[in-house]
Amino acid sequence: MNNSVKTLTAHQLLLCACASLEAQGNLKQLSTAISKALDAGVTVNELKDAFSQLYAYTGFPRSLNALGTLQKVVNERKNKGITDNEGKPFAHPAMWEDAEQALQQGICVQTKLLGGSPFNYDFCPQNDYYLKSHLFGDIFASNQLSPSVRELITVAALSSLKGVEPQLSAHKVGAVNMGNTKEQVEELCQWLSDNGYSQVDCAADANTGNWPKGQPNDAYAQYFSGRSYLASILPANDVVGEKNLANYANVTFEPGCRNNWHIHHGAHQVLICVSGRGWYQEWGKPAIALTPGVIIDIPDEVKHWHGAQKCFWFQHLTTHIAIGDKQSNEWLEPVDDKTYNQLS
Repeated sequence: MNNSVKTLTAHQLLLCACASLEAQGNLKQLSTAISKALDAGVTVNELKDAFSQLYAYTGFPRSLNALGTLQKVVNERKNKGITDNEGKPFAHPAMWEDAEQALQQGICVQTKLLGGSPFNYDFCPQNDYYLKSHLFGDIFASNQLSPSVRELITVAALSSLKGVEPQLSAHKVGAVNMGNTKEQVEELCQWLSDNGYSQVDCAADANTGNWPKGQPNDAYAQYFSGRSYLASILPANDVVGEKNLANYANVTFEPGCRNNWHIHHGAHQVLICVSGRGWYQEWGKPAIALTPGVIIDIPDEVKHWHGAQKCFWFQHLTTHIAIGDKQSNEWLEPVDDKTYNQLS
């Protein structure tokens, strides 16, 4: 890791350890983790706030069990003569008395978390309201934890639950949007994995499969919004008779990454989607959602772009089939944020 990058503090990691064990419902280990956190200076009110927030992700039973464990640990330590730091008093945000204010604040928080646009869950309006008004409004308004720490706690909890990989991937991106660095999120995931907290491979790139990620695509970085990676994929037999088979490359896009608009001259490009979720769009046409198994044959001379969806990693194999003597790529303008953020 780059030494110039600010790393996570013990305070943050111990909060995340407690969040992970809350999500697992492992109350015995949670009791020990709470004591360690309190010894290191984590306040009682910070732990209360963390466990309260997590009911939205792990359910009320686990949240209440964690709060009960916290209360038991604090009482036991008090009986031993240990005085724990309660922390600053809980404030009473005005929005708790004003549903419309909570909704508007929640929309602002959700917009920042998602990197520029709120998530409108039209299929289920009541859940859309709960997310905006209650989770990102009421809960985020509490004065104990910063938005950046809240997202680290959420990542830790989701990494400890199986079957929520899309949400984990989204909140890894959200943790960066709320003020953490990508390196800090990667550090957290590695720490959770190394210490046996995560139940899924949080340290790996969520929503990518077994295809190689390769190396940073630095040679073409100027033509991408976000980070991409490139791995060469060679056929098992590169010659059939006297005809060479096409070589493929696997391109991995981080969430939100896409290439510029571009045109292939003298060749058409084939995309074979292998993992994650992405987009493909031709100039003047609606975008097409890309999922594993989708194959796109892009004609020559067609202006287009492709990349990952906002909250998902994405991988596709790509090859170019020559149809002329001279082949070239013409790189054009980036896909503007307004166009990209309108995709859902």
